[in-house]
Amino acid sequence: MANTKNHNISYIYLYFATILVCLVLPSCYTAKNRTASLPPDMTLDKPSLKTKKQTSPPPKKASTEKVRTEFSRQNEIRDSLVKTEGPDTKKDGISDSPGKSAEKISSRKAGPRITYSFPVTINHQVKKYISLFQQDWKPTFKKWLERSSRYLPLIEEKLDQSDLPLDLAYLPLIESGYSLTAYSRSHAAGLWQFIESTARHYGLQINSYIDERRNPLKSTDAAIRYLSDLYEEFGDWQLAVAAYNTGRYKIIKGIRRYNSKDFWELAEKNYLYNETKEYVPKLIAAIVIAKNPEKYGFNNLNYASPFAYDTIKVKPWTSLHKISLACDTDLKKIKELNRDLKRQLAPPGNKPYEIKIPAGTKKLASRNLPRIHAIIHTRYKTHVAQKDETLSEVCRRYNLNKTTVLKANNLKSARLKKNQRLRIPYQTKTYAMLDTPPSMEMAAEDGFILHRIEGGETLSHISLKYRVPVHQIAAWNGLNNVHNIRAGDKL
Repeated sequence: MANTKNHNISYIYLYFATILVCLVLPSCYTAKNRTASLPPDMTLDKPSLKTKKQTSPPPKKASTEKVRTEFSRQNEIRDSLVKTEGPDTKKDGISDSPGKSAEKISSRKAGPRITYSFPVTINHQVKKYISLFQQDWKPTFKKWLERSSRYLPLIEEKLDQSDLPLDLAYLPLIESGYSLTAYSRSHAAGLWQFIESTARHYGLQINSYIDERRNPLKSTDAAIRYLSDLYEEFGDWQLAVAAYNTGRYKIIKGIRRYNSKDFWELAEKNYLYNETKEYVPKLIAAIVIAKNPEKYGFNNLNYASPFAYDTIKVKPWTSLHKISLACDTDLKKIKELNRDLKRQLAPPGNKPYEIKIPAGTKKLASRNLPRIHAIIHTRYKTHVAQKDETLSEVCRRYNLNKTTVLKANNLKSARLKKNQRLRIPYQTKTYAMLDTPPSMEMAAEDGFILHRIEGGETLSHISLKYRVPVHQIAAWNGLNNVHNIRAGDKL
């Protein structure tokens, strides 16, 4: 009987112990895992311009200072929650959550803590690009990082003025490597890689004389307007930059088809192009490395000097060669500052055009520019006629008319013999700085020809007659519009 009683007491103890274990262990497990991942509704740093869309009217924009204070508060909260565990996380400060719910973290280094204004998600796709940038693509990525300092201050200032996340300044890092002359297979050009239709929609001018996609200031303004519209559309920066890559309608259709506004969920589907699936991870990897390059093996970077310049207003058709002479600067430097000019000329129009010149040269250029005059010289090269070659074929090859070739060679017949040597005229242009600004009288004394415009004559006809480029005649005579000439006027 006593044994039975003792057995009953043992069963009672065992029963209560089991209940206690069931109550305590889940709590411990929950407490342990609370340090390994963030709540699903918590992002790294909320973008500074806008919050997620609501049915009620959006609140007023917070000031930049208030937003940055909020960023710091969120970073402190996140750092109190995120604990790195295991050998991998101790090594690089990155930890993973399996599946869709990738962990959102902040990077750390000795000294001031690095924070992000773009939502940084670390998962295996992002780590893949971090590894690629560190290894296979390291020489190229290093060049991009060194070039970034030329345009980052300019871009960040404009983003700050528009109250957008400053980390968007790293978007050109993966778009163009901060190269103004970058051109893609899809015909996208410039720092922000605009295609023509989007560029025109956001106010960039593109014609045979100018391509403002290669203007760092104007293209950045256009990119900010475009990114603002995309965020207004989707309320999420990862979706916004994905739409920047693939187009807004592709993202809209994906959201409707899969009923999800999470980029990573859309990327898992067989819907987005591979380039777009990799675009956001690539951007995040670039941001993480660019904000702490030494940590990822990019040491002793030779950063480029910031984009600095003065401006001077010049007449239409003014040559960059002439401007370089006025500034006493190498022509290459003037070209670098004015990559948007396709023909190395100030474009035609009714208004003066603003040219960028090296910082500190404005006074010198303003003083010298009126004194510089272009001079056309005629030179000759030799062409040896081939068997059965005709004069018409020779003229087409050198873009000349028959009369010019016949006169240059004192020929009366257009028939050519094999191995006959022909003088082929061509022109060179030089610039001379005069003591005083040139005038019509000086031009006549120096051997220039004054041409009286006949009825029905065009500048193209005159150009062909004297073998002088149209733009040069326009520049010599101060013509804003090459079509605006009248019979009786003198050129």
